[in-house]
Amino acid sequence: MTSVSMVFVTAPDQETATRLTTSVVKEELAACGNILPSVRSIYRWQGKVHDEAESMVIFKTTRTGSDRLRERLVELHPYECPEVLVVHTDAGHADYLSWVEQSVRKMP
Repeated sequence: MTSVSMVFVTAPDQETATRLTTSVVKEELAACGNILPSVRSIYRWQGKVHDEAESMVIFKTTRTGSDRLRERLVELHPYECPEVLVVHTDAGHADYLSWVEQSVRKMP
């Protein structure tokens, strides 16, 4: 069975989230990215607590492609320390998992 990973990324705004998503889907590093236009993030950074509006993207890729996607997102991201979290899935709808696998470029 195909092994799919979800990669969660926050972005400072919807425009940045759209740019990141479009880039990695065009590069065939992710089958898709779902943009949640508004999330509220409360976090500690450099000794201060911040309360910010951000956008969240949930990418779908293959387990073998998740490292390449993570590296590329860090390259493209405007944050000094972007949130890029990879979650491997154990199960899912077989047809959907196959579509993800067919949509992500194979490793050379």
